[in-house]
Amino acid sequence: MKKMIDLDLKNKRVLIRVDFNVPMDAGKITSDARIRASIPTIKKALRSGAAVILLSHLGRPKEGVYEEDLSLAPVAKRLSQLLGESVRFEKNWLDGIDITSGQVVLCENVRFNVGEKKNDDMLAKKMAKLCDIFINDAFATAHRAEASTSGVAKYAKEKAAGLLLSQELEALSKAIQKPKRPLVAIMGGAKISTKLGVLQAILDFSDNLIVGGGIANTLLASAGFEIGRSLCEPELIEEGKKIIALAKEKKVYMPLPTDVVVSKKIASDAATVIKKVSEIAPDDMIVDIGPETVDQFTAIIKKAKTILWNGPVGAFEIDAFAKGTKAIADAVAKSDAYSVAGGGDTIAALEKFHLESKVSYISTGGGAFLEYLETAQKGKQLPAVESLNQ
Repeated sequence: MKKMIDLDLKNKRVLIRVDFNVPMDAGKITSDARIRASIPTIKKALRSGAAVILLSHLGRPKEGVYEEDLSLAPVAKRLSQLLGESVRFEKNWLDGIDITSGQVVLCENVRFNVGEKKNDDMLAKKMAKLCDIFINDAFATAHRAEASTSGVAKYAKEKAAGLLLSQELEALSKAIQKPKRPLVAIMGGAKISTKLGVLQAILDFSDNLIVGGGIANTLLASAGFEIGRSLCEPELIEEGKKIIALAKEKKVYMPLPTDVVVSKKIASDAATVIKKVSEIAPDDMIVDIGPETVDQFTAIIKKAKTILWNGPVGAFEIDAFAKGTKAIADAVAKSDAYSVAGGGDTIAALEKFHLESKVSYISTGGGAFLEYLETAQKGKQLPAVESLNQ
């Protein structure tokens, strides 16, 4: 795959697809991690003498409809501060941009354009006309074939991967293509339905699989335990049984929680009780893993040589329910293993516990991270990456 460092960018109009899909609250950015991750690529383009045009999406607006709350205007301001350069914000950009070398322009939300999600050819051609070179640096959207990720690459005169996209692919490849063993995968989060494929794939290349959150709840139900009112997908209990059987067949150690923290409600003032998984009452809700399970899981992590982590093991946003996820994060941070963490909630947990600098690599992708884990062993590429290679 061609990389931006292989190209002469001087006096070229360089269109960079970044991922500025940052969390917002009342018009304010609550985490600028994804913006900061794009800075090296933007600075590299500027140092090379390029005119830099940035494209990104934000949220899920209805195409063709402008939504003030999903405007990238606040991102342009924050980017200017982080970059130390003036960033011009362009609301109407699709029919052309006035820009010269050394300037940076951030275009309004690409998803305000009809056809973005469906990878419309006409829209992609308009985007391609804006530039001499297209750089894809948005790993977090690389699993989607959209106009600004895949379509534009089809029509651009030249195309290449940005620094961040290259780093992401190298980090993940190192973790699963030829990993040091034992390889420990940690899969948490709310829904097993969104991770069935990746769980099956992980069982093909991991030595240990730690599960938490709603995923673990569904697997506990699949194993015949009462889980009360806990977050669960009862329609997938049979699929859960298959996952448990597959782990045994593949000889991957996948211990289920043996004790959990339960509560009657999800609230900051909720009372909590530690229970064995065999003691859960019909009105209990599992909100975290218990101390016995923490000891078991962290012992596995301590022996790891490679760690892949996606998803918390409890409702860590509430302090009373955060001990399990914090213990996992601490164990990963202290480990000498090569560790890769990805997904918005995982990053948020690491930031909450001030441990983000202790992980070998933090991926900006959530869905892309999972899809890479699911498909890389089969020799498949993410759609936006494939478009760069065509």
